[in-house]
Amino acid sequence: MKTEEGDLSQFYYVPDDIFAPGNVKVSDIADEFDPEKKYPSVVDRFFTRYYYIRPDRQDEDHMVLLHSNRICLMCLAPGHVAFEKGITSVTYDIGNYDRSKNAVSGKRKKGGMHLQPGTALALVTCSDGSEYKVVSGITGKLIEVNQRIVDDPSRMGSEGEGYVAIVLSKIEKIEGIKTSLLTEEQYRKIKMLNKEFCRQM
Repeated sequence: MKTEEGDLSQFYYVPDDIFAPGNVKVSDIADEFDPEKKYPSVVDRFFTRYYYIRPDRQDEDHMVLLHSNRICLMCLAPGHVAFEKGITSVTYDIGNYDRSKNAVSGKRKKGGMHLQPGTALALVTCSDGSEYKVVSGITGKLIEVNQRIVDDPSRMGSEGEGYVAIVLSKIEKIEGIKTSLLTEEQYRKIKMLNKEFCRQM
């Protein structure tokens, strides 16, 4: 049924001159948006990047995105060798336990698998047939895995969206977790030193 435009005019949005307390004018959001400006990503706004370097595993670094609510997203670091080779598949079925079957319930997230640094979370396979384990970089409880990267492994290259697992740490362990990992600045310095060392070899 065709609707006359006049029938909908009462629902049209018309910006008002809104004044906040103190007689401060609030600008219309459409006027404030600058399409040319580079805005912070979701990760930049809500998470802090930390890094976990696996002992004796060159170029297999992991990234931990830490939210203020203690939620941690376990990811591969952008420089992980698997990205260079091309990830073709991801599975959470490792050994005798399929991580995708992990189930939690209630506010306390009961039933989640307890993790330690180095606990295997997933296995990625690359285009050349090589396989790499994705591990937890922290102590905590497995809350959820990311089924979307199983369906589409290319998502792993998208920061934030390509997380492997959500891990919840205990509040009393947060500071210890932070000190056990590398900050972004520390991580970059180490990678630069490693590159310089390799050039001198």
